[in-house]
Amino acid sequence: MMFDKISSRDATAGSDRALFDYARRGLVHQALGRFVDVYRCHGGRIGAAVLSCVLNVCGSVPDRALGEQLHGLCVSCGHDRGDVSVGTSLVDMYMKFRSVEDGRKAFEGMPERNVVTWTSLLTGYMQAGAHSDVMALFFRMRAEGVWPNSFTFASFFSVVARQGTADLGRRLHAQSVKFGCRSTVFVCNSLINMYAKCGLIEEAKTVFCGMETRDLVSWNTLMAGLLLNRRELEALQLFLDSRSSIAKLTQSTYSTVIKLCAHLKQLGLARQLHTSVLKHGFHSDGHVMTALMDAYSKCGEFDNALNIFMLMPGSQNVVSWTAMISGCIQNGDMPLAAALFSRMREDGVAPNEFTYSTMLTASVASLAPQIHAQVIKTNYQCSPIVGTALLHYYPKLCNTEQTLSIFEMIDQKDVVAWSAMLTCYARAGDCDGATNVFIKMSMLGVKPNEFTISSVIDACASPTAGVDLGRQFHAISIKYRCQDAICVSSALICMYARKGSIDSAQSVFERQTDRDLVSWNSMISGYAQHGYSQKALDIFRQMEAEGIEMDGVTFLAVIMGCTHTGLVEEGRQYFDSMTRDYGISPTMEHYACMVDLYSRAGKLDETMSLIRGMPFPAGPMVWRTLLGACRVHKNVELGKLAAEKLLSFEPLDSATCVLLSNIYSAAGKWKEKDEVRKLMDTKKVKKEAGCSWIQIKNKVHSFIASDKSHPLSEQIYAKLKAITSRLKKEGYCPDTSFVLHEMAEEQKEAMLAMHSERLALAFGLITTPPGTPLQIVKNLRVCGDCHTVMKMVSAIEDRKIIMRDCSRFHHFSSGICSCGDFW
Repeated sequence: MMFDKISSRDATAGSDRALFDYARRGLVHQALGRFVDVYRCHGGRIGAAVLSCVLNVCGSVPDRALGEQLHGLCVSCGHDRGDVSVGTSLVDMYMKFRSVEDGRKAFEGMPERNVVTWTSLLTGYMQAGAHSDVMALFFRMRAEGVWPNSFTFASFFSVVARQGTADLGRRLHAQSVKFGCRSTVFVCNSLINMYAKCGLIEEAKTVFCGMETRDLVSWNTLMAGLLLNRRELEALQLFLDSRSSIAKLTQSTYSTVIKLCAHLKQLGLARQLHTSVLKHGFHSDGHVMTALMDAYSKCGEFDNALNIFMLMPGSQNVVSWTAMISGCIQNGDMPLAAALFSRMREDGVAPNEFTYSTMLTASVASLAPQIHAQVIKTNYQCSPIVGTALLHYYPKLCNTEQTLSIFEMIDQKDVVAWSAMLTCYARAGDCDGATNVFIKMSMLGVKPNEFTISSVIDACASPTAGVDLGRQFHAISIKYRCQDAICVSSALICMYARKGSIDSAQSVFERQTDRDLVSWNSMISGYAQHGYSQKALDIFRQMEAEGIEMDGVTFLAVIMGCTHTGLVEEGRQYFDSMTRDYGISPTMEHYACMVDLYSRAGKLDETMSLIRGMPFPAGPMVWRTLLGACRVHKNVELGKLAAEKLLSFEPLDSATCVLLSNIYSAAGKWKEKDEVRKLMDTKKVKKEAGCSWIQIKNKVHSFIASDKSHPLSEQIYAKLKAITSRLKKEGYCPDTSFVLHEMAEEQKEAMLAMHSERLALAFGLITTPPGTPLQIVKNLRVCGDCHTVMKMVSAIEDRKIIMRDCSRFHHFSSGICSCGDFW
């Protein structure tokens, strides 16, 4: 009987030891299985040490239902209040469940608490983002006579590093110094990691330099931090400096330095490290070999990377598979990347969020929907990194609805996800949508960066957005000190140029200390569209003088500038120079611009010679440009040819039919015009209505011809009547040739007076103080008679009027237009 009891005690002790061993090694399911055995052996009466252990295991799963059952067992055994270790484990478990309220209840119910209990509570609050309560609880801990120790602060700094809450980290750093932890090596290592991951690399370097004693982790942590913050050269120098202090490199050191080689494309050093890895027996370490694969891939030695991957079958895991797929994509081998993606799943390796993200960023339209389906199937659609990758894909399709759906599913939206959502709205030209997303982001406490601000500024460049909103976001960029970031300043130049404020665009351009090609091209294009061709050419010559590498967009903008002022010979010279001196092959856009240049100047024979000499068939863009010129120069036969070519590409294009009809009308060929109109009726082709917009006090007002729907319609028409009467006294004579209908002259005059741009003008005059500049946008080309009216009104009303039609800007001032009457 005695031997049976001894045997039973030994078996129980053995079960306890096995449970602790499984828990220590992270074997969760085995540990839980062993706990069931212990529970049965004890008949439901469990010791405090076993309960504390299994609570910690449960928190790491995490399994809330099991945790609540274990909590009930603690209560029935009397350990929830009678043992500090059990109570602490309960607090820690609930905090890992992100159940701060239940964790706090367990904490408050403990009659006795130690520093470990307080550390669990505070860490839980930090992980839950309840930062305002952390410092109050910290001081309460001190008031209750519990002193934080080095492990407390190290835990705090680890959480701050994960969350990037630098302000809280700084306050806790100050407290750690106060409590004498400044010389503790592992606390300093945690501080270096925290500051580096919060983007405060100089503070991390200060901590490192202030350490009296450093271990290998110190050097590795700062090297990894410098690499994370894109300070690769400093990281390399630190590695060289460390050689006198580090006797032997570890796996962690090798991984960090090899990653450094990948970023710097230091193939020679990567090969030396590869040799050292083999020499010291680390060839079986998956992290080191994966880093080597990545380094070889980024250095263009893809075959070496593939060889390493093929020789590590025992160490191949999701990380190495993902690195290999990424290498394929970096080296332009998408078919192999897709094959490896399929093969890894066949081999039983499940893709993780990084694998899906890598595949989605490859931008292969045929694969993305399939990968998205896999993402949903494996329940990764809520992952921030996968969600952000999907957000970058769907805006390319201008699918705002799908993008918004993906965005709302992401659990923890970081600034990158917000930026991707803003980019989607910007590409769709939805300024209101982008503004609402930006406001929501700010309300949730997400700090904007240069990419979010540049995206919303891009959205403000849409035709219906007002320049005042763009100016507000310019002020926001200054508030967050990112107005000088190239992406922001380039977006500002583009936005101001598109919104008619070319002086503001010039001001931003001149203030730039660094310029990318987008800045130069935006400025040249802006000047060209506003009719300041000489300034556009001056910027181009400045680019030449500074040796800036140009692209096709640069020359497109320059030729456009020549087009808008009739500089035919200069435009021809730039077109020839583009191919001869810069080796840039002309695209369809370049040829369309040259067609515009020749045809605007009435050189229709040269235009046709150019079209016949194109190295590829002329597309709709070219023929549409020619058709527009034929309308201006009333060339019926050539216009008919251009229209036929266009209709062969786009049979239902209303603009082509309308232009051809107008050409016949201008030439007095009413029968041919009627035939075109009948064709439009047969094909049910609708003419696009002329529409104009004007923004007054942050509200956009739209008008169509003869529109009487506006609340101030009566005052608008009264103002129009008064303006027309005054203009006639100044010598204005309506040019009724722009009314392409058979009707009496009086009716034609009345139609001209009710064009949409004139309604917008009259509204602006009656709703703004005298002298206020007006800005009008029209979806079609402004007619010649309205152009004359705008010039005269700018003089008699002493107003600057900026008008943007479908092809360019017109700046009316003192009776003159910036286009020089050439448009």
